[in-house]
Amino acid sequence: MRRPWCQTSPVLLADTVAVVHGAAVVLMLTGAVIALWRPRVLWVHLPVSLAILAVNRAGEPCPLTELELWLRSEAGGVVYDGGYLGHYVFAPIGLDVAGPSVQAGIYTVALVPNVVAFAVLAVRARRRRARPAVAI
Repeated sequence: MRRPWCQTSPVLLADTVAVVHGAAVVLMLTGAVIALWRPRVLWVHLPVSLAILAVNRAGEPCPLTELELWLRSEAGGVVYDGGYLGHYVFAPIGLDVAGPSVQAGIYTVALVPNVVAFAVLAVRARRRRARPAVAI
């Protein structure tokens, strides 16, 4: 018989999925800014960001959230409503993730730093191409 306080394998896996999910969200939010110093980060940032955007725009549930909730239910744990951000970010501070002002805030926080960072990266790339080659 399992003890109720003991962490089971599906619970640990669900927690791991939640941490990976959080890391993906943070990478999507900050990846382009980090790429100003470490351009190779774009190789990870772009696919992660495009996948998150595609799932969000399609209106489908996030596969990582679905996996986490399935693992929690398999372990006999409580599953939550409202998606990852709703559960872990907005519910604790009393905001409804589906509210229009919260949605506008999410898109603003996600887009503005990325657009600014990509603009800076584009200007840097253009300047590099415009420099004449130096003959030695």
